[in-house]
Amino acid sequence: MTETGAQLFARLEARRCLIDIEPNLFPKDCGPQYGEVVELHGLEGTGKTELLYHLLCRCILPVEAGGMGVEVVFVDTDYSLDMLRLVTILENRLTAGRSTSRPEESYAECSEEAVLRSCLSRLLVVHCGSSSQLLLTLHYLETSLSSRPSLSLLLIDSISAFYWLDRCGGGESVARQEDKLTKCSEFLARLLRDYRITVFATSHAIKRNYKNVATSSWSSSSSCSEYEQPYLCRPWQRLVTHRLLCSRGTAGANMAATACTEKQSRRQVFTVCCNSFSSSSSSKEIKAHKNSSFYVTDGGVVFV
Repeated sequence: MTETGAQLFARLEARRCLIDIEPNLFPKDCGPQYGEVVELHGLEGTGKTELLYHLLCRCILPVEAGGMGVEVVFVDTDYSLDMLRLVTILENRLTAGRSTSRPEESYAECSEEAVLRSCLSRLLVVHCGSSSQLLLTLHYLETSLSSRPSLSLLLIDSISAFYWLDRCGGGESVARQEDKLTKCSEFLARLLRDYRITVFATSHAIKRNYKNVATSSWSSSSSCSEYEQPYLCRPWQRLVTHRLLCSRGTAGANMAATACTEKQSRRQVFTVCCNSFSSSSSSKEIKAHKNSSFYVTDGGVVFV
């Protein structure tokens, strides 16, 4: 069945813009727009996955519960998606939203189990075990994107999962080492252009930027700026419009300025440095910057 230009325009217009997905993370009026890519970059144990769960829940929760009510595809390349953790966060958010909802709202009348099932119905989880499978998955997703205008977000955890495998399989040729991820990035660029989705992807920090380091010790609590050096292929780097540099932090002034309990002040705090780039600039000039902090509870991420 062919599609007219008017039908195509109407379908794409129905896709939700995620510029307001999380104001605590992005600079004012600089959240992710249609067809943009956000990279969450940092060492292991710096809160990237918890942040991804937070954004995922924000999308699939109903509007009445503080969500956006859009569909999400979660591409799990690390086989680390914890559904029990995700459901726990959803249940806590739904409980909190129900306590503030008005009785006349349909959300308040439904059982918690029914609302939870509705949230999970907006989530499609796909597992990939190689770069080749990731490329095939992106081709497969095009059908879903063309037929489901409420599918607005693609999450990839993580885009760097096959970096070392591809390097080993490519021999001494850098072009062969990066060939599969390059093809993934090029096809993803077409999906971003044609279907105006938003992409969030995590990447593990493995290359240290010694230009920003005063000492040579390797530490998990090191500044995020020490590990901000991009290492994935250039086609992927050109796609990234927002980079979230995640690191472990301390409570500091942010929590001291809030009326937090003693228990909250002892929590592990994570820091996020958001750099938003000018999409029209090939040199990746930073157009906006924001720092934020959060800690993790049973109910998910809490910003301070």
